[in-house]
Amino acid sequence: MIEFLQILIEGALVGLVYGLVAISFVVIYRASKIINLAQGEVLVFGAFLLWTFTEGARAIGIDLPLPVSLAATAVACVLFGMAMERAIFRPLIGQSAFTIFMAGVALLILLRGLAQLIWGAQSRSVPVILPEGAFHLGPFLVNTRLLIGALFTVALTFALHAFFTRTRLGLRLAAVAEDHTTALSLGISVRQAIGVAWVLGTIVATAAAVVLLSGSILSLEVAAIGFKALPVALLGGLESIRGAPLAGLLIGIFEALANAYLDPLTNGAASGVLPYAVMIGVLLFRPYGLFGWRKIERL
Repeated sequence: MIEFLQILIEGALVGLVYGLVAISFVVIYRASKIINLAQGEVLVFGAFLLWTFTEGARAIGIDLPLPVSLAATAVACVLFGMAMERAIFRPLIGQSAFTIFMAGVALLILLRGLAQLIWGAQSRSVPVILPEGAFHLGPFLVNTRLLIGALFTVALTFALHAFFTRTRLGLRLAAVAEDHTTALSLGISVRQAIGVAWVLGTIVATAAAVVLLSGSILSLEVAAIGFKALPVALLGGLESIRGAPLAGLLIGIFEALANAYLDPLTNGAASGVLPYAVMIGVLLFRPYGLFGWRKIERL
């Protein structure tokens, strides 16, 4: 029983980190109706920006304090999010869903190429930003970094939910997500709302990179986390901020159980396939997710 509960704890913590990445999908979709398939690459790009202002700066003799490095990374992420929105997606406002989908695929390839061009293809060491190791909670072992990430995900979920439901700017974003034409008739700037959403999505993705990669190895392959988090976003509902961490909990726990009990029988395939099986099931039977709005356009 203790082993089973340990698996549940580990799965829940990992799942909440998946939920953090899924939130970055949600904040973009809520205002722009765009499912950014390149969100994993955005996460990696943000991680490389973090490396640039920490280890990269140190390599050329500039030893920045960690708070300064994090602030510089945040500013760079804001500029990066604005650049993506203005250069690629703003001109596509009003275009068909298929056109926007293909733009997302092109962005995915472009960001991978840019990251390799700027930072090279070799792996990088990310500095330790969050505490490492684990601690005992009774008979259970809890990963400190994942616990901090899980708590951050919960806090961010409540903060973003309050932002979208109680602030004037957040309500404008919700109006834009409901219908662009109606929002324009109410005097709401669709372009501004979409720009804010992309900036938020980029910052949240970079925050997820900090949790996932603190003290770890950064490479282009890390972008695969985006495709693991996409089923989480779909399950929770692409408009639901609070649905993302709840769906992450479910996916993380089931993935951990599959890893412990099914992978030995399937040569390690079960846990890898599970998130995508969930994604197909959601698209077939409940395309608006557990907590999403029922009116969703399929691509």
